[in-house]
Amino acid sequence: MKILSCNGNYPLGEAIAAHLGLPLMQASIRRYADQEVSVEIQESIRGQDIFVIQSTSNPTNDNLMEMLVTIDALKRGDARTITAVIPYYGYARQDKRTSPNGPISAKLVANLLTVAGANRVLTIDWHSSQIQGFFDIPTDNLTLAPLFCEQIQTRYIKEPIVIVSPDIGGVVRARIVADGLKDTDLAIIHKRRTGPGHVSALNLIGDVGGRSCILIDDMVDSAGTICQAAQMLMAAGAKSVDAYVSHGVLSGDALEKITHSALRRLTISDTIQPLPAILQAPKIEILSVASLLSEAINRIAQEQISSGILEQRQKNKRTSLS
Repeated sequence: MKILSCNGNYPLGEAIAAHLGLPLMQASIRRYADQEVSVEIQESIRGQDIFVIQSTSNPTNDNLMEMLVTIDALKRGDARTITAVIPYYGYARQDKRTSPNGPISAKLVANLLTVAGANRVLTIDWHSSQIQGFFDIPTDNLTLAPLFCEQIQTRYIKEPIVIVSPDIGGVVRARIVADGLKDTDLAIIHKRRTGPGHVSALNLIGDVGGRSCILIDDMVDSAGTICQAAQMLMAAGAKSVDAYVSHGVLSGDALEKITHSALRRLTISDTIQPLPAILQAPKIEILSVASLLSEAINRIAQEQISSGILEQRQKNKRTSLS
């Protein structure tokens, strides 16, 4: 087993390799003057199981192309298996056609990874579970729900809490966290969008009065929805509002919105490499996923199913049956 980290989130690659007790592979991933990607693997990989770590976050297209070229180089170097470890899967929001002539870009990315030579995909908290159906190769979608539950149980041990889904599409994700906390109520915010990143109306389903609200979502991008949700919850009588989000995209003026919002704290993971401004933001806390991914990588290499993956599959099965 060997670990190769591309440039999209190199610190996370180093942390994963450290957890596994392995050095990162020697490789040169550089750009020509016109930004064309060039990859050279600088050690023998014949017959090896290679795990390529790359988040396809901003700049999304550059990081995606870098990963595809790297996978192709590994395939041509005669690697035994190639697992694409994608902590943040770009284009995941484009998982269906929103107009008669629109693309399904999440499916296109799945095709590109397969054609490039990936034998397996390992990722964290897809935007929707249907994306796994876009692949004809094995996929594992880890969830951060257990990590969120562990921290919430420690932090809010004496506070009455309610888990809140910021939209209808995230109800299953929020319910997994609520079920993990046992006897915790769930509230839902129904939002009406007028376009990407723009929300025209919010409606609250459930009682949050006098309790600490915890918003659960898969990503925060422009932060408009989560900040509006926090304001609505406080107006509905919530004691405080915190948020746990898997992927901190945080584009544009998102940091400024969060700083001046009703949110008390926003916890995100390092699936996307946090910029210095994010690390210094007073309301933002970073949760590392290195141990989670290293355990999954080790179990895949040993041809064992991760206990976390198995537990989530069982929960998803029970949810679909109900």
